[in-house]
Amino acid sequence: MTDVVKCPKCSMENVYFDGTSNVCPDCFYEWSGDETANNTVVKDSNGTELQDGDAVTVIKDLKVKGSSMVIKRGTKVKSIRLTDNPDEVDCKIDGSSIVLKTCFLKK
Repeated sequence: MTDVVKCPKCSMENVYFDGTSNVCPDCFYEWSGDETANNTVVKDSNGTELQDGDAVTVIKDLKVKGSSMVIKRGTKVKSIRLTDNPDEVDCKIDGSSIVLKTCFLKK
C-alpha cells in the first residue's frame, strides 16, 4: 500500500504523479517527489540564506514592469517576506508591494 501524498502548499490529498513530478489539481502546485515545502532554502546573490523579516539591499537598478518606477541600486528593503518560489521575495518599496528576484538582492 502506498502512502497518501499531500500537497505541501494546500495540504489536499488530491495529488497525482505525472511521470516527472507531483501535481496538485486543486492549487496547481508542482513539486518533485523528494521536495517538501519546508526544506527550501532562499539565498541572495552572494549565497547567504534569507529569512522572513530580513533587510536586504538591491544590487542593480531595476525597472518595475507596468510603471515608470525604477528601484535604484543601493536601495535598502526592510522586512522581506519569502514566497513559495525560492527565487522571489515579496516586499514593500515606497508603499508599493513588489516581488523581487533574489539574484538582485544581497543581505
